[in-house]
Amino acid sequence: MTNKITPKAIRKNNRKQIYDYIYTNGKVSQNEIASALSLSRPTVATNIAQLEDDGLIFKDGQQDSDQIGRKAIVYSVVPDYRIALGVELIARHVKIISVDLYGRKISRTVTELKYQNNETYYSKVCELINEHIVSIGVSSDRVLGVGISMQGLVSPDGKTIIYGEIMKCTGISIDVFKKHLPYECTFIHDPEGAALSELWVSPELSSAIYLSLSEHLGGALILRRNIVRGKSGHCATFEHIQYDPNGEKCYCGKTGCFETVLSMQSLLGEEDEEVFFSEARKAGTRESSKWQSYLHILGSLIGAVHLVNDVDFILGGHLAPYFTENDIRVLYDVVRRDCPFEEPDNYILISKMPSHNINIGAALPFIKKFLENTDYVISA
Repeated sequence: MTNKITPKAIRKNNRKQIYDYIYTNGKVSQNEIASALSLSRPTVATNIAQLEDDGLIFKDGQQDSDQIGRKAIVYSVVPDYRIALGVELIARHVKIISVDLYGRKISRTVTELKYQNNETYYSKVCELINEHIVSIGVSSDRVLGVGISMQGLVSPDGKTIIYGEIMKCTGISIDVFKKHLPYECTFIHDPEGAALSELWVSPELSSAIYLSLSEHLGGALILRRNIVRGKSGHCATFEHIQYDPNGEKCYCGKTGCFETVLSMQSLLGEEDEEVFFSEARKAGTRESSKWQSYLHILGSLIGAVHLVNDVDFILGGHLAPYFTENDIRVLYDVVRRDCPFEEPDNYILISKMPSHNINIGAALPFIKKFLENTDYVISA
């Protein structure tokens, strides 16, 4: 049985096309929309009026033009028509960020709160989330959802922490938050949140390996602009590949995992990162030797994974801004040493979004859903 294209479906599609065009281009006139989408001027005018009445768009001034006569009105999307929140829970802090429909930060709050796997802690986190929403003057019906990032692997449905050895949170359910919040909530593994942020700011990116070089090592696999979680939720856990069987003990219980040699903690210990890298750029220092050793180990990991998955590698996390062009050349030299194939030096990239990427990434799935789903975005 074939689906009939009804007048209602056509109207809905026209309205969605117009909204999407304004969202993508911003400050556009009705004539520009009609020309770009091959729609009649009356169709565009009717939909513009409806979108404006519903609060999705607004008049954003007049078009710059050298022509004599009245200038055309231009329209833009109301960026905070809907918002989403990303919450990052770590050992001693709760980080909350609100973003608009463009994924831009509206506000950010950081609260010192020691993680505890109990009702008191989860209730307090929800209280902080609600306070954040009130502080930005947004009504609850404008909140699309809350993404909660934790240092743990997440079930494919986003409802359960299936492995949370770092924070001792294995097995907790998203329900511990949903019972206090009237919003859609989901868990997201912290490196996956960072990878989602990368996708958001890199429309040209298709498939890649994202390596999060932060307090702990983490990773995410991007395939055709989607994050791959795997059947059991532990895809791209490069941190638990064994590097040295006689090495330090990892939090997972094994010894010598890449986590034990590539995490920021293993590199810096208690040393300040700014001080460390200032010294690391000086020849002959202890820090320089330690950083070169780090680069060679990182190159070994990249080389091994690159043989399995021939895609770009994105270096993200807290350490990403410290990489220099020379550091990247060292990584290529290490990979080339172990790789039997000739390859151009064009696949190791630095993150475009090193700041707040986990928080923003946790919020982005709700924004993406809003923009992609016609019924969710705009009623007919």
